[in-house]
Amino acid sequence: MNCARGPCVLNVGGARYSFSRDLLKDFPLRRVSRLHGCASEQDVLQVCDDYDRERNEYFFDRHSEAFGFLMLYVQHGKLRFAPQMCELSFYNEMIYWGLECSHLEYCCQRRLDDRMSDTYTYLSDESKPDEAAGGNEEEAARGGRKWLERMRRTFEEPTSSLAAQILAVVSILFVIVSMVVLCASTLPDWKTAESRSVEEHRIIEAVCIGWFTAECIVRFIVSKDKCEFVKRPLNIIDLLAISPYYVSVFMTVFTGENPQLQRAGVTLRVLRMMRIFWVIKLARHFIGLQTLGLTLKRCYREMVMLLVFICVAMAIFGALSQLLEHGLDLDLKNEDYTSIPAACWWVIISMTTVGYGDMYPITVPGRILGGICVVSGIVLLALPITFIYHSFVQCYNELKFRSARYGRSLSTEFLN
Repeated sequence: MNCARGPCVLNVGGARYSFSRDLLKDFPLRRVSRLHGCASEQDVLQVCDDYDRERNEYFFDRHSEAFGFLMLYVQHGKLRFAPQMCELSFYNEMIYWGLECSHLEYCCQRRLDDRMSDTYTYLSDESKPDEAAGGNEEEAARGGRKWLERMRRTFEEPTSSLAAQILAVVSILFVIVSMVVLCASTLPDWKTAESRSVEEHRIIEAVCIGWFTAECIVRFIVSKDKCEFVKRPLNIIDLLAISPYYVSVFMTVFTGENPQLQRAGVTLRVLRMMRIFWVIKLARHFIGLQTLGLTLKRCYREMVMLLVFICVAMAIFGALSQLLEHGLDLDLKNEDYTSIPAACWWVIISMTTVGYGDMYPITVPGRILGGICVVSGIVLLALPITFIYHSFVQCYNELKFRSARYGRSLSTEFLN
């Protein structure tokens, strides 16, 4: 072949790169290095999209800007994402040219992991319906599967259809009613009137629980992967919110009003308060709560770092404050600082600038230490906040874009 003599030219999306034949043999990009071992034009066309024998030029119909960043990796040994380009698209280019995720810098690996986890969560449920719609007519004619998919979208995606929005509004109303009843039941006036309206209270509570139970059962039935459904955090919260009611009913039936079973009464009150988890059900319908949960998931490293900062500061300032306020001056002892754990309580409320005033230093060295503790707390708490803020903005934009996409499909369905 003529490609064995003279320089080889790579034409990637219109950008031309010239290499010597010997350089291709050990080229870091595996697809390019495969050109060195091609013995015929047919072998070359299995590697590239087109080949010009006269100019010894190989054509690749790929992203030219992404390949430029890959060439920077070949020259300098560091690979980062191309700006203004989707991480998944760039990763697709990497795979095409023979690179892996491990070749990326650590910061870019983390971005790719976060994007791939989110894409798997949401696209794994969306890609199959699209494939089924574009498949053969026999699979599309299966009404049962299509009906289950529509039911799943109605319960899982509140903005996917008009019926899903109506169902979401009804679910929100039941959550609000159940929260109002739960909060009002702790008022003194409510307890006085509870003996006269106990039946109405139980009926409202039973109706709300019945709705939540039916919703959870239907969502479990129409889900594709039952094990994955059980592992989802929101579904676990639903179970924690519903189960206390049935446990309390079960215990009431078996214990009755026996005054000797005081522990059972305490357990019932604890189970009743666990129904406050119903508020978290609103995360299915409000993008703000979804953004908060996604941010905490992505920023767990920063949250752990923040916790480490606070624990180290508590240990240092707690030991010093206990020594200055209680351990040095035997005549003037501050009884609030009798131990390091007690002093740690003062450290945490000082670092967070809350300052309840229940305990405070009375010696001059202790007050100086308190000022240093407050300033240190402001600095330490502010350090990870920047990362968490940027992650929150990114999560909010992603969820808002996804919600807008479903909103467009909803408007199309309404017009049709």
